[in-house]
Formats: sequence, structure tokens, C-alpha cells
Amino acid sequence: MTDIVDVLRRAGCVFAEDEARLLAAAAAGPELAGLVARRVGGEPLEQLLGWAEFCGLRIAVEPGVFVPRVRTEWLVRQAAALRPRTVVELCCGSGAVAAALRSLLPGLAVTAADVDPAAVRCARRNLPGADVLAGDLDRPLPAALLGRVDVLVANAPYVPTGEIPLLPPEARDHEPRVALDGGADGLDVARRVVACAPRWLAPGGTLLVETSGRQGPALVAAARAAGLDARITADEDLGGTSLVATRPG
Repeated sequence: MTDIVDVLRRAGCVFAEDEARLLAAAAAGPELAGLVARRVGGEPLEQLLGWAEFCGLRIAVEPGVFVPRVRTEWLVRQAAALRPRTVVELCCGSGAVAAALRSLLPGLAVTAADVDPAAVRCARRNLPGADVLAGDLDRPLPAALLGRVDVLVANAPYVPTGEIPLLPPEARDHEPRVALDGGADGLDVARRVVACAPRWLAPGGTLLVETSGRQGPALVAAARAAGLDARITADEDLGGTSLVATRPG
């Protein structure tokens, strides 16, 4: 174990001891050595383990699928506080947000969608029995949900295209670009989510979209232009920032 910790530490892994323990629990012998070599090569720990911890759950994560971040737990906390009965997660990735909400709100009706086939495959593992659909944003959603969604949540890609090369190699080289690249100002996809939200939200329903502090004002303006009451919220402990936009009742 000490040798693995030293190897990981030299590779720049900040939490080398924790990572060594998790890798050793996942494999042994040549298989463990292979995992360590891949980690040193920059692959995300979560993709090597096959799961990521999120809101106290183990979320299945395949290689090439976006890894849920702690900051996204802010979306979960806000959505759960609204006590919804029906939730739609767009840009769902592994379905982490919807899975966390189902664990907190028994009986919650969940629909999730993503354009990436690998993400959809993971989300179906994490959301057994839920409708997990493949397609671009709201296009695959059933018409029966029109005007009936209590919470629509999305961790849409919001990294500006020009900043993709500045991301850590774990994200830049091993997560799908479609889950990261938000266009010139990082808001191309988020604006599309905002534009489609009013027709799905029930009166008084709420849209939650992860964003950044610097992008917040532009996203609030887009939400207000779409007829939603909008504001930005943030949590310093989690590092999360989000748009909260409500359809007037």
C-alpha cells in the first residue's frame, strides 16, 4: 500500500492515501497495478472504480462518462426542498441528480434524458424503473409531461469553448466534450434549457440549472425573457451556483 501511495503522490494525486485504499479495495495483483498505472496516466479515479460518491450514494460511472461533482449536490438540496412529485433531469449524464432525489423523496416520478449513449446507459443503471431517454435536451420527453413537471433540473455544459484546454486532464481528456463545452460564453446549452422549460413546468414549477457566478446574470436575463421569475443562488461549502427560475402560478 505504501508503494502505491508514493506512486500516486508523485503523480500529483492530492488524496493519494484515500485513492490507494479505494484502488486496493477494487482489485489486487496485476489488475491493481494496471489501475494504478491508468490513474497515474490521468484517468479519473471514479471511472477506474466504476462509481462516484454523490449525496451519499454510489453512482455507476463508465469510462468516458461525465463524473458528478460535489458542487452539483447544491442542485439536489434545492430540488429536494421543493418536495416535488415529478422531476425531469435534462443533460442527465449518469443520472446522479435524479438518483439522489429518488433516494430522498420516495414515490418521486423521474424522467431523465441525455444525448450521449454512454451516459444514457449509465443513467439506466442508476435509475432502474425510471424513464431514461436518449435525445437532445427535451426532444425525447413524452407529451404527457407538458405543463406537469414540478422541477426541471439540468447540469448543462457551461465551460466556454476557449477554456476547455485549461481544464484538468482528467476532465479534458477523459470526459465527453458534449458534457463540458457550453459554446463561446459557456451558455449555449443552458439557454436552450431555459427556453424549453416553460412549456414543461407546471404553474409554480421550478427550473434549476447549474452555472457559475460570472455567468449568472446572463442566465437570469434569459430566464426572465422566457417569462420565468429568476434568481441565482450559491453555496460556499459545496462550491455550487445555480439558476433558480419559477413559472408564475
